[in-house]
Amino acid sequence: FLFKVSCVELYFCSLLFPAAVCCVSRAAGLIHVFGYEGGNVNVSCPYDEGYESYEKYLCNDPCGNNDVFTRSQKHKNKYFTYDDKTSRIFTVTISGLYLDDAQTYWCGVSRRGKDLYTEVKLEVRKDRCCDKVNKTQSIEEGSVTISCPYDSQSVNKLKFLCRGNRPSTCRQQAVITSSNTQNGRFRLSDDRKSRIFTVTISSLTLKDSGSYLCGVQRNSGFDYFSAVELEVKELKSYNISGIEGRPVTLQCPNSGQEHDNKKFLCKGDQHNNCTDMMENQTKFKLLNVSSTCFSVIITELEAADAGTYYCGSDSQLRFIKIQLAVGETNTERDRIIKSNTKSRLRFFTTLCFVFSLTVSPNKTSSVAPTSSAEHLTSQPPSSHNPGKLFRFSVSLCLS
Repeated sequence: FLFKVSCVELYFCSLLFPAAVCCVSRAAGLIHVFGYEGGNVNVSCPYDEGYESYEKYLCNDPCGNNDVFTRSQKHKNKYFTYDDKTSRIFTVTISGLYLDDAQTYWCGVSRRGKDLYTEVKLEVRKDRCCDKVNKTQSIEEGSVTISCPYDSQSVNKLKFLCRGNRPSTCRQQAVITSSNTQNGRFRLSDDRKSRIFTVTISSLTLKDSGSYLCGVQRNSGFDYFSAVELEVKELKSYNISGIEGRPVTLQCPNSGQEHDNKKFLCKGDQHNNCTDMMENQTKFKLLNVSSTCFSVIITELEAADAGTYYCGSDSQLRFIKIQLAVGETNTERDRIIKSNTKSRLRFFTTLCFVFSLTVSPNKTSSVAPTSSAEHLTSQPPSSHNPGKLFRFSVSLCLS
């Protein structure tokens, strides 16, 4: 240890604390330690060669016997010590930090005469962030870009994004960092000229709603953070069906402007990975544009047009999901129905006629060709005249 001893300090220390650990020999260096409320912090104090077997401790001003925390049974669960004699570093872990733990401490090495001390400054902050929160919105199955500004001294520092608002664990639980710019649905870009890094989240779900922290690592002290609150709104959708060969009209939301924004209709399983259909102006036509909605008409439906569509304006919050089903034409359906009806009619007619020829007597030539209902009902058939009965059956089948 390099240290300085004040004669005044030696004098007053011996007067005030004759049996205490005295006196404070201030080391030339100063150790800064930073921690968050409720968390733990390590205070690491190096010492010189030759002091490996000496007792080490942590205390605060004025470092009397009652101020040595690592010797107190009262504080034994709060302070844990470890002496690495190979590296000559004495470490004290302080757990369960409170805001009032932020103060000046001393790492001490006991020896005959004057103990050696290294000054330690501990800062403790609340484990939440931040007073200002930027709010942003997007929609389910869409995407959102979170912007995170930083200062000129952080250009080459590690950037990261985490969920929640706990700075103490943010870097360890980051969903994306500048050292790995692509992680599933998360992508990080760093514009060093503007000193803004952005994180884009794609294929949003309702569970993505919540608090996020933008973080920049600092070489010393607390990391820098800014807070973002993301709200993911539920994607509205509807089903519609059309007939092959005929037009169908799709209703789409607009962002509030009639003509100054881009309207889109795309087809695909996901909003961020679908094919733009508005390029085909012949088949897909834009009409009935207002500030709140617009229509797209598909002029001649084909079976291949069935599927999932997304339509809306260029705003991330103004689009809708449409499920389109395409059925066969009415003409084709009617033709099949008529064909089936005629087939059934021919079948029953033939059946009745064959049945009549098979059962009727051979005297059919002498029977009058008329088969009026009045004649048949005025003379009810009897067992002596079966021929008229079966001619009546033929007339019912043909009617």
